[in-house]
Amino acid sequence: MLIHISNYITALVCLITFFVIQRIYHKEKSRELKTNSVEGIKWFALAIFSWGLGAFLNIMLIDFFNVSASNSIIISIGVLFSLLNSLFILLSIPSIQHNEKRSIVIRIIERFTNKEVFIIFGGVLTMIASVFIISFYTNNQVNSSNNVIWLIDIPISLVVAFALLQELNKAFKNRGMRFMVLPTLALFLLIVVAVTHRIFPEESVANWVDTNIWSVLGVISSISFKFLFILLFTILLYSWKLLAEKEEKQTELQNTKLLQEDLILENEKLQIANESHLSTIKSLKSEILAEKKKFKELQLASKVELSDRQKEVLGNLGICGEEKSYTEIAEAMNISVDGFQTHIYQIKKVLNISGTGGKEQLIAYAKDHELLDFATIQHD
Repeated sequence: MLIHISNYITALVCLITFFVIQRIYHKEKSRELKTNSVEGIKWFALAIFSWGLGAFLNIMLIDFFNVSASNSIIISIGVLFSLLNSLFILLSIPSIQHNEKRSIVIRIIERFTNKEVFIIFGGVLTMIASVFIISFYTNNQVNSSNNVIWLIDIPISLVVAFALLQELNKAFKNRGMRFMVLPTLALFLLIVVAVTHRIFPEESVANWVDTNIWSVLGVISSISFKFLFILLFTILLYSWKLLAEKEEKQTELQNTKLLQEDLILENEKLQIANESHLSTIKSLKSEILAEKKKFKELQLASKVELSDRQKEVLGNLGICGEEKSYTEIAEAMNISVDGFQTHIYQIKKVLNISGTGGKEQLIAYAKDHELLDFATIQHD
C-alpha cells in the first residue's frame, strides 16, 4: 500500500515538475543564454521525467493489469528508469557552474559528446545486465532474484550521487551558499539509504527490524531524496539565473564604461583638434590683421597729396629729368637750385622714397601718375 501511494505521489509531483522545468528550459533557450547551462536544465527535466514516467507505468501495470508489485516486470521497469535517471543526472551535472576543479567522474564525462556518453553508458549497462539476466534464469529464488536485479543500478546510482554531492557543494560554495552543504549531504545519504534498501528483502531484515518500519523507511527515503533533489536543483537553477542576470548586468555596466571611456577619449581628441584649429584660426587672424595693416599703409601711401608746385616739379622732372640735371631744370623754371632741391626733398618724403636712384623713382612716378601734364618747360 505504501509503495502504491509512493508511486502516485512520485508520478504526480515529478510529471508536473517536468512540465514546469521544460517551460523554463524553452524560455531560457529563447534568450540565447549560455548553452551549457541551458542544456543542463533539459537533462535535469528529463531526470525528473524518468522518475515520474517510471512511477506512472508502475501504477498502470498494478491498477489496470493487476501485476504484482513484486513481479520481475515491475522491478525491471524500476531498474530501467532508475538507470535512465542516473544517466540524465550525469549529463546535467557538467552544467553546474563553479570555479573549482571538477570531480574525476565529470572530467571523464566532459571528454565525450552526449551521443558518446549514451553509447558508453548503454554498453556498460548491457554487459552488467547480461550477467544478472543469466543469473535470474538460473536462480530459483524469485524474490531473491528480484532484489538482486537492483545490483545493476546501485553502483551507478552511488557513483552519480557522489559526483552530484561534490558538484553541488562546489557550486553552492562558489555562490556564497555554504549553508546548503547539509541539504546536499542529506540528499546523498537518502540516496544511499534508498538504493541499498532495495537489495534487502523484508524477510532477511525481519529478525532485526519490524517489516512495517522497514517498508516505511524505504518509501520515505525514496520520496524524500526525489523531493530534495528537485528542491536543490530548483534552488541551484534560480541561483544560476540570478548569477547570470548579475553577470549580464555587470557585462552591460562594463560595456557602458568602455563606451564612456571611448567617448571621453574621442572628446579629448576633438578638444585637441579644436584647440589646433583655434590656434590655426588665431594665426590666420593675426596674418589677416597684419595684411590689413599693410593694406591700410598702402592705401595711405597711395593717397599722396601733392601741391601744385610739387606736381609742376615732378612734371618737369618727368619731361626732361633724364637729359637735364636738377640745376638745369631749376634754371628753366626760374627758381633757385636750393628751392628746387627743397621741393625734391619734400616730394621724396611724401612719396616715401629714399636711398639711391631717387631721381629715377621720381621720374617713373611722374610718368605713371600722369603728372607730365603739369610740366611748364618743354623738352629740347
